[in-house]
Amino acid sequence: MTAMKWAFSFMKKYRKRIIFALFLATISAIMTIVNPQISGIVVDDVIKGGNRKILPKLVVIMVLATFIRTALRFWFAMIFEKTSQNILYLMRDYVYRKMMRQDFYFYNTNRTGDLMSRQTGDLDAIRHFVAYVIYSVYENALLFVIALVMIFVVEYRLAFCMIAVMPLTVFVTYKQLNAVKPAFHNIRQHFSSLNTFVQENISGNRVVKAFAKEDYEIAKFNRENDGFRDAELNAAKIWRKYVPIFEFLANALSVILYLVGGIMVVKGSMSLGKLVTVSGYLWMLNLPLRQAGWLANDYQRFVTSVEKVYATISIEPTIKEPDDAVVRHRFKGDIEFSGVSYYVEDEKILKDINFKVKAGQTVGIIGSTGSGKTTLMNLLCRFYDVTSGEITLDGINVKNIDLFSLRDNIGLAMQDVFLFSDTIEGNIAFGRPDCSMDEVIRAAKIANAHEFIIQMPDGYDTIIGERGVGLSGGQKQRISLARALLKDPPIIILDDTTSAVDMETEALIQEELARIGK
Repeated sequence: MTAMKWAFSFMKKYRKRIIFALFLATISAIMTIVNPQISGIVVDDVIKGGNRKILPKLVVIMVLATFIRTALRFWFAMIFEKTSQNILYLMRDYVYRKMMRQDFYFYNTNRTGDLMSRQTGDLDAIRHFVAYVIYSVYENALLFVIALVMIFVVEYRLAFCMIAVMPLTVFVTYKQLNAVKPAFHNIRQHFSSLNTFVQENISGNRVVKAFAKEDYEIAKFNRENDGFRDAELNAAKIWRKYVPIFEFLANALSVILYLVGGIMVVKGSMSLGKLVTVSGYLWMLNLPLRQAGWLANDYQRFVTSVEKVYATISIEPTIKEPDDAVVRHRFKGDIEFSGVSYYVEDEKILKDINFKVKAGQTVGIIGSTGSGKTTLMNLLCRFYDVTSGEITLDGINVKNIDLFSLRDNIGLAMQDVFLFSDTIEGNIAFGRPDCSMDEVIRAAKIANAHEFIIQMPDGYDTIIGERGVGLSGGQKQRISLARALLKDPPIIILDDTTSAVDMETEALIQEELARIGK
């Protein structure tokens, strides 16, 4: 599937609604015939012919036609707006689900700012295309064709003169589309970089302040901001040079009309009323020409955003599971590493690792920093796959186990603690949201977290900031441990979980863990 097919596939569900809205747009466009025709009748029959009796009727018709057209435009514009919001919702849900099902490699190789841009700015550009560009292109094309047909009906010689401008218009539009595409790609790239920089500095604001590097980071931000501004200006320089060309073509139509039409009126080969009628249709030709450049821009932004989003969601996870993967609610917990090696590119992280852990057994793994202790945990959970050898759980290769089943049977308290912006209860119960409050408290007590939690303003209902802002390192680690314990899995992995707590608290935690492990 191509990027464009993927984008338009979301519109299939709303095909009938879109067709109905385009039908309303068609009626609205056809009704533009009324006012120019009446203007010509007023000149020829009322002003020159002296038939003033028909004037009130003509005015009423013009007012009604204008009112109906305005109502129709509001109606179909709102249909497109609602449809665009629904499509945006579906796309966001789809992209988010895709991202959530990606593996560690995906997040290691894609910047946070890039992923945020895909979910926000790029998807909104697609929404704008559905909400505005689709009906604008259709309506403008329809107005142009209707106006040209009506001018043919009124005075075909003028129509032939105006058709001469069309090939040049098509050529200029094509040139603009090709010229602005790389510029819009560059804009999206700089926007993603700016997003990434801001996100990193907001998350790392404590480090920035601790090293008194505010001015340094502001200078870096200004460089990123300058790059984004320059990319926008470069795109503007490219497409804005086409605006005068479209304006010239639109004005050329006016010159042709009044020059050729005026001569025909003077010679008596066309009435003044017909010239006024054709003049009324002229704006229907001019409007599409003037908007062609803007719509070409919007279309190219849409194409660029679709390609960016599609490129992101098309990345296949490196961690795959077979169709007949083993699904089991609860494993016994026997673990075996057999000849396990793990390389990152050409760097050996682990080589020929062999050991067994029986269910209920407690094993401690020690080693220097960077020796691969955390990597063992990552391989067991299949965050990464082994380069060679195999890891089995209850005698089954973890590659053959359903990923959800595998990870649901493992409780993790990671070295790098991540807490959500939620209540303390919500964070502890993350692995088992349907658990009782008593179970939450029990897990907190085992992790030696209960005492400091009940001393907080709202106890377990206290909202903690993003990533646990407001808590000490030891407090965050204890909440993380409680979260892993509450899950009550057959396998619990503690990755340097008590490194930030004092020795006395660590001893109490180990005592509790030893007690429940018996």
